[in-house]
Amino acid sequence: MSETPAVIVDHVSKRFRLYHERNQTLKSAVMRRRKHVSDEFWAVKDVSFEVPHGETFGIIGRNGSGKSTLLKMLARIYHPDRGTITMNGRVASMLEVGSGFHPELSGRENIFLNGSILGLKRREILAKFDEIVEFSGVEQFIDQPVKNYSSGMYVRLGFSVAVHTNPDILVVDEVLAVGDGAFREKSRQKFLEFTQAGRTVLFVSHSLGQVREMCKTVAWLDRGELRELGPAGEVTADYEKALEQEKGR
Repeated sequence: MSETPAVIVDHVSKRFRLYHERNQTLKSAVMRRRKHVSDEFWAVKDVSFEVPHGETFGIIGRNGSGKSTLLKMLARIYHPDRGTITMNGRVASMLEVGSGFHPELSGRENIFLNGSILGLKRREILAKFDEIVEFSGVEQFIDQPVKNYSSGMYVRLGFSVAVHTNPDILVVDEVLAVGDGAFREKSRQKFLEFTQAGRTVLFVSHSLGQVREMCKTVAWLDRGELRELGPAGEVTADYEKALEQEKGR
């Protein structure tokens, strides 16, 4: 196993512009083109950490803390405005319900579409097809358009495709919370298989119990900044204390 970390996040920041006024017409846009009023909003501010190969790494924090923005940078959807992110290995991500799916296509067609997006050749997808469908639990609906799927079916199929591409690094957002208990257990077992094989999982979850159970290390983001980084039990306990203190104010 390489001594080089699977993931290196080095002083990463991400900025967005918040515009206070919206042009309602083309004329107003032209007349006020030099008078846009906006503020800079740093969704992620100077965050650094490393994740070794074979670890499940959790990211926690309140809504608006920068978790999803950081995950999108890890998934290479966003690029940092400052700092660098190094991903040493092939990356697969599952960040939104139905991400990478075409709603008019069937589940079968979307497996091939999504698999190709994640870098698999058609013969590789064919070899894994039955396993993907079985893991997802949507066999009965595999030839139906995915626009008719429930959010849980979307998640199960999308996640199944992602994990069966055998990526070196898997980036997962809160979407697993949509699945039922049986599927969450299958996912937990899959994460365990991943880490035992030396692969790396990064995921966001509001379920602190799940984070404690599955993660060795956790990053706690607060208003875009890394407030604490350390063992899952310690960081989640400190996070819970902070939430309780805020409720008591």
